[in-house]
Amino acid sequence: MLEALFGTRSREMVLQYLLAFDEGYAREISRYLDVTLTSVQQQLANLEEGGVLLSKMSGRTRVYFFNPRYAFLPELTGLLEKARTYYRPELREKLVMQRKRPRRPAKPL
Repeated sequence: MLEALFGTRSREMVLQYLLAFDEGYAREISRYLDVTLTSVQQQLANLEEGGVLLSKMSGRTRVYFFNPRYAFLPELTGLLEKARTYYRPELREKLVMQRKRPRRPAKPL
């Protein structure tokens, strides 16, 4: 939907993933979106170089997340959320926040 603005569909999907999950690393994103690892790594590097994303090392893994100081972050997230409403229902459901770890035992629902 926004590939005309972002240049590639994989860049749009990487941003959508980070919007849904707050952070992620290249292999996790490529597996979840079924996109090649090289493509995801290139998009993450370009977005970090442009100041849209930041990264930190967690052990031996580089984790990426949105730069809270990015000047157009509210507009970018608003645009991504608006675009999400026009996706196919299957893709929209896939991008809805999901739990990454199991629920604590005996935690009330």
